[in-house]
Amino acid sequence: MTQRLVCIIIGYALGMFQTAFIYGKMHGIDIREHGSGNAGTTNTLRVFGTKAGLIVLAGDILKCILAIVLSGMIFGASHPEEVYLLKLYAATGAILGHNFPFYLKFKGGKGIAATAGLILSFHPVFLPMGVIIFFSVFFITHYVSLGSLLVYAGLMIEMVIVGQLGVFGASQAVLTEMYILTAFLTALAYYKHRENIKRLLAGQEKKTFLTKKSEQYDK
Repeated sequence: MTQRLVCIIIGYALGMFQTAFIYGKMHGIDIREHGSGNAGTTNTLRVFGTKAGLIVLAGDILKCILAIVLSGMIFGASHPEEVYLLKLYAATGAILGHNFPFYLKFKGGKGIAATAGLILSFHPVFLPMGVIIFFSVFFITHYVSLGSLLVYAGLMIEMVIVGQLGVFGASQAVLTEMYILTAFLTALAYYKHRENIKRLLAGQEKKTFLTKKSEQYDK
């Protein structure tokens, strides 16, 4: 249990590095008071443009990758059968830190860019799924939210399949805990996107284009 708590704390501490908020402050605004009010990549892209969006995306991805790498370095040798579980706890902490930073009154982002860091660094088997689902959906529909939600659904399904195939080399008890954590992250992502889901169902979701910058965003 101690190892799990340490990994969550590591992740949360790194996740609180709010790239969008910091970028906005460097340019004289609080990103949470503009556009959708979300301190994340998509809102930064719409308010500041593509370059800013990519900078924020990179920052949010890297903090989750760093959390996963650190947890693996600290506990990989001493807990080889639980290393993937502990990495997942670190990623969970990073996503929680991103979504709910205490110093910003728990008003952060939606965790999708941080989740991209999870997919990129957790295990190579997840990368093709994440890239194919997100970019195919995005370039067809230009709905970031839809691509993000489908990536999470794919992550949940693939986590169970890969786990049951023995790729993680973990006991069933450890695997079950991993599935519960992944289910929690998936439910959290859908909860954070509840307004997006309503707009998607109503055909009112805002589309995102990489070549455009929008100073006004209809919430």
